[in-house]
Amino acid sequence: MAHVTREHLDRLLEQALLADDHASLARKLDDLAQSYDSGEVSRAAILMLAAEEWRQAGQAVRALTSFQSAIEDGGEVAVDPRAGIADTLFELDRADEARELIEVIRCDDGVNTATVLTVAETLVAYGDLPAAHEWATRGALSGQKGTGEHSALLRTRYRIRVDLGLPEDELDELIS
Repeated sequence: MAHVTREHLDRLLEQALLADDHASLARKLDDLAQSYDSGEVSRAAILMLAAEEWRQAGQAVRALTSFQSAIEDGGEVAVDPRAGIADTLFELDRADEARELIEVIRCDDGVNTATVLTVAETLVAYGDLPAAHEWATRGALSGQKGTGEHSALLRTRYRIRVDLGLPEDELDELIS
């Protein structure tokens, strides 16, 4: 069983970055999650990292498995794993499933700012600017003001509004 520290994860990430080997890192992260006992980082967060590495390695289906494992684990994560699943479904040309999942997330209470930002960025990446604007506006209005995530969401919202040809509004004035 493994006790996982942030330092341990940072070393793994640094080694993979130097080697430019996302698949190898994803396997190591999956193995680490399997042997996880305790740590400064949750098993679910490790599985989320593994999912992102599988995506970077071009193995979207394996990424879906890791995202689903993060959901099943239920540990603390910065971004709802379903947002990663939706992004991956778009990548796999399964847009209808992705949009259905985004709607499920939207209906949940307490969606955090990081998740809102991720969904908005996903929608922008796949060309749905009106839906991205809706997500970003909702998050900007409900998010915790003064945080880095809220500022990032405001900037994303502003870029979306520019792309949509919308005039500046009172939320745009909050960008610092």
